[in-house]
Amino acid sequence: MGTVGWWSLVRFAHVAGAALWVGGQLALSLVILPLARHLLPPEAKDRFTSAAGRRFGMLTGAVFLPVQLATGWAMAWHRGVTWASLTEPGYGRTLATKLALFAVVMLAAAGHGIAHAKGRADLARALAVVSLVGSLGVVLLATALPAT
Repeated sequence: MGTVGWWSLVRFAHVAGAALWVGGQLALSLVILPLARHLLPPEAKDRFTSAAGRRFGMLTGAVFLPVQLATGWAMAWHRGVTWASLTEPGYGRTLATKLALFAVVMLAAAGHGIAHAKGRADLARALAVVSLVGSLGVVLLATALPAT
């Protein structure tokens, strides 16, 4: 595989990982959880939603996050991004904003899991919304970056 093909594969893995993460959040929030609330008795709903959240969290930690970090770092390295270039107008600042928002999203997602485990449903719901909206913002910022 040539250099161009390799970087296309790296970019594909990065975009596919982001699509799975955001798509998974949307599917859980807009389809799966509302159906569980409507169709399952309260005890079964609670068990199901907890299990679905744990599974999504485990996949995030084991697959999504490592793939995003590795491919994101590789693409930045390939493009020649430095810490100093993150303060420059255009690509640098857009990437810096995307990275900062990604960090907020990951913290909100982790906070959601902790709040849910401690039975703080309102806080867990608010952090889930922050994570989802922030994830959409990360994708929006990513569309402003040229392909590497």
